[in-house]
Amino acid sequence: MTARPRTLLSLSLAAAAVLTLGCGALPLPDPDSGPAPTRGTLPDGSPSAEPDGTMTVAEFERDAGAAVDTAVEYWSAVFADSKLEFRPVRRIVPYLREGEVACGGDPMPENNAAYCSDGDFIAYDADWAVGAFRQVGDAFLYYLIGHEYAHAIQDQLGVTHRFTIDHELQADCMAGAYLGDEVRSGRLRADDGDLDELRDGLVAVADDPDQPWFAPDAHGTAQQRTKAFFGGYEDSLKACDLN
Repeated sequence: MTARPRTLLSLSLAAAAVLTLGCGALPLPDPDSGPAPTRGTLPDGSPSAEPDGTMTVAEFERDAGAAVDTAVEYWSAVFADSKLEFRPVRRIVPYLREGEVACGGDPMPENNAAYCSDGDFIAYDADWAVGAFRQVGDAFLYYLIGHEYAHAIQDQLGVTHRFTIDHELQADCMAGAYLGDEVRSGRLRADDGDLDELRDGLVAVADDPDQPWFAPDAHGTAQQRTKAFFGGYEDSLKACDLN
């Protein structure tokens, strides 16, 4: 793993996005044509391709790449310690329009991100992600990648749950473990106030109080998501019921 420290910027309520588990297929390159890239770049012609004077698309791509690399390094080491074979997520796919990327025949919606097990890729709405990056900073990217990469790890380990909410809360815990362990190792640096603002961000991505816990797209209440994430952040993967 790299010893280079990376700053976790503050996460605010501006990152009120829905993080979901996806499944299905995205057309991939012919395997004989060469290896697929591990992460994508923003498509040419993106409305987000112009800088707003604060953070450029180039900075977004650099930080998104660093978030992916950090997740790969972390999970590679975890798997090696357990004498398991680790397989990095095959592709990171940005998209611009609803329906541009499909997962199991279902179009990926706007303002969203997901891991798709059939095809082994993480996809995200590029305009939404760049906008959140400009408003929030790179902590949003580390959390987004951490949560979706956790879904990929669940898939590799064959972890399933009867209810979606349990799968999502476990992914929150795993994302927390990933960030907490990386901060403790010194590979990431958390500035003063970051934890409080991460807590605010988890409240922002929580389900509406009227959302039934058994709904197919339930992710958890503010209390549940905060408890899951910080359980992992403080106690590492032993808090995430992976055994």
